Amino acid sequence: MKIQMNNDDFLEAYLKDRCDIVEDALQRYLPDEDSMPQELHTAVHYSVFSGGKRIRPILCLAALEACGGDIATGMPTACALELIHTYSLIHDDLPAMDNDDFRRGKPTCHKVFGEAIAILAGDALLTEAFVLLSQAQKVRFPAERRLAVIQEIAHAAGMAGMVGGQALDMLAETVEPDFTGLEQIHRRKTGALIEAAVKTGAILAGAGEEKIQAVCRYGTHVGLAFQIADDILNVEGDSALMGKNTGSDATRGKVTYPALLGLEQAKARLAEAVEAAIEAIAAFDSRALPLRVIARFIMERKS
Repeated sequence: MKIQMNNDDFLEAYLKDRCDIVEDALQRYLPDEDSMPQELHTAVHYSVFSGGKRIRPILCLAALEACGGDIATGMPTACALELIHTYSLIHDDLPAMDNDDFRRGKPTCHKVFGEAIAILAGDALLTEAFVLLSQAQKVRFPAERRLAVIQEIAHAAGMAGMVGGQALDMLAETVEPDFTGLEQIHRRKTGALIEAAVKTGAILAGAGEEKIQAVCRYGTHVGLAFQIADDILNVEGDSALMGKNTGSDATRGKVTYPALLGLEQAKARLAEAVEAAIEAIAAFDSRALPLRVIARFIMERKS
């Protein structure tokens, strides 16, 4: 099933509306910037409110809507996903990891606040995400459903998911790359949290097993597409639009789709992943339109 995204205005309006809603919720949920210790809270706010696209929380809310839920009920989970994503970016930028000086056009957290505060800011965001997820007065669902959401996100963020993927990514710089290893890195490092975003949205909506499995397949393909698109942008993206330097993957000898398959084959694999994502939710009604156009957006984005 092919979806032609012929309504750019819909996508732009949808992403802006959902991004604004998530931004407002993050402001409410996080402690004030002038809380003590002030430098730590300032570093947290600096990193969280640095202009991200909020794709993970938006995907969570879109999946919740596609399965018949109310986005207001999913806001704490959506925000927790963004806090975890932000923590991962702070740590990923550190000298011991990717050693990046800029992200989204601004100096990275450790360049502004120092490595120690940056590490603690990341730690604080990861912990705060689970504080938010566990608060019954905010996540107003039966305990069993709350625990299922916590388990999915913890699994996606930990050694079996994002953290394990980052370790594999770093270790791959010292070994001969292969396609199987590359897919494993991407599915863990980027795909796991994206899959958890849509799966938890479906769980919160009270979806049946068939729909949950469908959005999981969607999330797997979209997560892979997102990372392939990142790999391609690192080769031919516009540094000014991306807010960070391009070409860094090749400089560090990182295993990427363009490095392993070549640029054209990487683009073909990206298109395949997007089509597979859209096909996974073919049986959903019009409420899944945002999920479909977001998949296309991931392939066509410039930053």
